[in-house]
Amino acid sequence: MRFVTLAVGFVAAATMMTAETAQERLKNATAVLNEIMSTPDKGIPRELFEKSRCVVIIPGMKSGAIGIGGKYGRGYALCRNQAGHWGGPAAMRVEGGSFGFQIGGQSTDVVMLMMNDRGMHHLLASKFTLGGDASVAAGPVGRDAAANTDATMGAEILSWSRARGVFAGVSLQGATLRNDDEGNNELYKKNLNSKEILTGNVTPPPEAQPLIAALNRYSHAAGKGERARKK
Repeated sequence: MRFVTLAVGFVAAATMMTAETAQERLKNATAVLNEIMSTPDKGIPRELFEKSRCVVIIPGMKSGAIGIGGKYGRGYALCRNQAGHWGGPAAMRVEGGSFGFQIGGQSTDVVMLMMNDRGMHHLLASKFTLGGDASVAAGPVGRDAAANTDATMGAEILSWSRARGVFAGVSLQGATLRNDDEGNNELYKKNLNSKEILTGNVTPPPEAQPLIAALNRYSHAAGKGERARKK
């Protein structure tokens, strides 16, 4: 019976993943970012956004079955170019890991910041594991949190999650991030891999402009990204 429950859960999961279009996921990622950052006292410190090299947003990550791990989700990564400006979104998949929820069907939004070149280089690979290939730590929350934590000193990646209205830092140990070539092809209407997109060699599609504008708004002064990278 447990095997049947697990199988049914993942069949339903696959159906939900394919039902949503790349454009819809992009809109949802933009909404997640705006909602989280609309309350500065409870969001991601802007100081961290200004120092970050890349961001990953996974809207509506799911759990496959009651009491079973099986977390998965699809979303987007964006990186700064050499001038500090945000480039186009590359589709990503996240699988597995500990996300702090166990009830099948519950939705969790996930945000990650790559804080240095090492974190960015992991993202450019076809896949990598958080806590294995790359160091990850729970990110601080709130306007003044960045000044009171040493989280940015060692971790390559900082991460947060939001479930049932609660937003908090979470380490996401064991989760695997991989390229979503299918999502890239759907969004850009041609065969592209995530590395081509994230290194700034591809013009962002019009649908990406709201998300890019939001990132610029929350990490104003584009040159700060480049200055932080050189430190």
